[in-house]
Amino acid sequence: MASSVALPSTQTKPTAGSFFGLIPGILLLAVVGYAGKFIEQSISHYGKAHHLVLPNIEYVLWAILIGLVISNTVGVPALFRSGVATYEFWLKAGIVLLGARFLLGDVLRLGGLSLGLVFIELALALTFMTYLGRGFKLSPKLITLLAVGSSVCGVSAIIATQGAIDADEEDSSYAIAAILALGALSLFVFPLIGHALHMSDHAYGLWTGLAVDNTAEATAAGALYSDAAGKIAVLAKTCRNALIGFVVLGYALYWASKGQAAQVTNKGAFLWRKFPKFVLGFLAISLLATVGFFTKPQLAAVGNLSRWAFLLTFAGVGLRTNLRELGKQGARPFLVGAIGEVAIALITLGLVFGADHWFHL
Repeated sequence: MASSVALPSTQTKPTAGSFFGLIPGILLLAVVGYAGKFIEQSISHYGKAHHLVLPNIEYVLWAILIGLVISNTVGVPALFRSGVATYEFWLKAGIVLLGARFLLGDVLRLGGLSLGLVFIELALALTFMTYLGRGFKLSPKLITLLAVGSSVCGVSAIIATQGAIDADEEDSSYAIAAILALGALSLFVFPLIGHALHMSDHAYGLWTGLAVDNTAEATAAGALYSDAAGKIAVLAKTCRNALIGFVVLGYALYWASKGQAAQVTNKGAFLWRKFPKFVLGFLAISLLATVGFFTKPQLAAVGNLSRWAFLLTFAGVGLRTNLRELGKQGARPFLVGAIGEVAIALITLGLVFGADHWFHL
């Protein structure tokens, strides 16, 4: 991610030799995340002590807001940036550890239903975004990046697709800016809609996992509703993430056939390279929990580790979002992304209501 714009890039990740350079940023993530937790607990304790009914604002939102304030006022000094960028690692670690809270039967049952909805969402989102982008006369590869980002898994999908189709850095930046800005808005809008419609934890979590693009924002938006909704959101989002390799491969073959991207010589190796490995870790931990490998105290400990990992993740979401820089990326890609995201959110909301009616989520 570019330090000044807070957008992902293809720069080399820090090596083992630079490990100590990550520590200041990781400590900043921990401080911001714990500050969010402290504010939530302080408000709760104050309300109980004075017999007041105060709004229950989750630490997730406090951590993101604190990060946003820092990022968009004083900024994140260079000393902390590499460590703050590890929030994506903590996100994946948290998802893997979260597998201990799911029995494999529950994963397979929900995964089957979610996967069916994911395929529908994927086809509709790719088609809608493609025609919408053409209507706004965006460049063809920018349309591809926006379509993949809004249908699969946000920024990660855009980065994976950019290299596979030889897209310009500028197009990638435009697409990423649109996805990041809209992902930030989802943190505030989705919980409000969920409460207004009196959605169950299960239905809301499934909707969030289908409609919110970036895994970090989907996880946060789910957790803002409830712990149970957060778990379902992660599981549904993981189903979407698992399809990234196939979607990127399809576009790579398409652009290669037009002579505008490198040929894919080994499709199996390509899929494995693009496949999100943390999905396998999630399933492995779930399998161990299913067969009784963990004792109850160990399950509780793993669950706590998952929460700590997410604490660092949510702090990173705010610290890595520079609203001023996102606003400089251009109006048309953002407009296409905004229209597309609203349409996809409404479509997936209808899908979830239908699934809830027929399958009683």
